[in-house]
Amino acid sequence: MNQAAGVQPDRIDIKDSAITAKWANKLAVSELQLKEAVAAVGDKAADVEMHLKGTRSITNDDRVEELGADR
Repeated sequence: MNQAAGVQPDRIDIKDSAITAKWANKLAVSELQLKEAVAAVGDKAADVEMHLKGTRSITNDDRVEELGADR
């Protein structure tokens, strides 16, 4: 096992700026969005990812209606 003792790879440590930047990049969000997601659902990466996907999800029909292009 190559991991340091106590390190859990599926957890996001927002107190570590390098880890925060890595996860923000990986999840294609800003560091602020990542910190807000961790505050909302905890530091488990899978939960954070699902939360972020849920807040950004929109269907094509929703987008068409939003843009007023529904003819």
